[in-house]
Amino acid sequence: HRNLQKLSLFGDISILQQHGSISNTYLGKVDPDGKKIKQIQQLFEEILGNSRQLKWLSCGFMLQIVTPTSLSSLSNPIANTMEHLSLLDNHIPGNTTLITAVELERFVNLRSLALDFCDFTAEMARVLADSNHVPLHRLSLLVHSVSIMHKSLDSMPEDENWKALTRNSTNLRVYIMAFDVKSDDMLRILKPSIPLERIHFDSYITCVSGAVVDLISRQYDKFLTHFILMNDVIDMSGFPDLSDNRNEDPLVLLAWRCTRLSLLAVHGYTVWAHNLIAIARLRGSDLKVLEVTEESIDFDQGELADQDVDPVHNLIEQVSLGLGRPWHAVMDIELLSVFTEPTRHFYREMQSFSEGI
Repeated sequence: HRNLQKLSLFGDISILQQHGSISNTYLGKVDPDGKKIKQIQQLFEEILGNSRQLKWLSCGFMLQIVTPTSLSSLSNPIANTMEHLSLLDNHIPGNTTLITAVELERFVNLRSLALDFCDFTAEMARVLADSNHVPLHRLSLLVHSVSIMHKSLDSMPEDENWKALTRNSTNLRVYIMAFDVKSDDMLRILKPSIPLERIHFDSYITCVSGAVVDLISRQYDKFLTHFILMNDVIDMSGFPDLSDNRNEDPLVLLAWRCTRLSLLAVHGYTVWAHNLIAIARLRGSDLKVLEVTEESIDFDQGELADQDVDPVHNLIEQVSLGLGRPWHAVMDIELLSVFTEPTRHFYREMQSFSEGI
């Protein structure tokens, strides 16, 4: 494996999860004294220590395989020439991080990086903004409520850190996936100078607010291409409506302001038929993917009252006209291109996002 150039490991943690958090009982049964984990950790460090050509190291949700000392196994020449690094594990006890800013200083040639948002500190942003570091092109950040609970947001980059980073890395684009994150936390996280190209909200418990969508459409109108809104909240009172008590629907405003928007996917939020038609007309054929599940679409009384027009047929016709291609709602949530277990989706997207430099 001295010739190994790309090492990508993904642990499918969905089997261990209950409502988005991992159950320790299963791990306890499989490896009661922790010997197996220790062995695998050592093997992983041996692979890193013996590598001579590694350019891409990606390790996602491999429960406890990567430890805070794993990267120290990499020799300096390898760390200095590494082009991609992703270290993701939302199952680290307490507030340990898998990489520190000091450790990151060795990785002067990184083009793309993926981390837990709480691990990406202001200090790290300063390291990456340093002129001895090649410009960073892709940064993928996973914001998880569990992580925020254990680690906090106090060390996150401030707006001036983002400004400095984008001065050194003018082509930097950022992908954020937020999982069950409270809206007030989101409003703290979303600094104006983040060159945010893709954002994906996923929730079991906490829904996104119209205020967050509004902020995104105002701050990132020059960059945003992908906007994904998924909600699996088991709520009998119906889906949340972002346009509640607002003159303009936040999703329509997003489509109006974000002229580069090419993918919009929504499930589990109310999307009014007339707003969906407006979105299709605003972005037209540039909106390459418009996925809305059938159960998320609602019709107002006026549309339902007109005896001469079948509202569903009219919606399909008008959206298809707006997009300049045949369109229909997604009939089954399983058919959504973004419907997978969230960590798996993030890992897959992060890989293709990072490769697309």
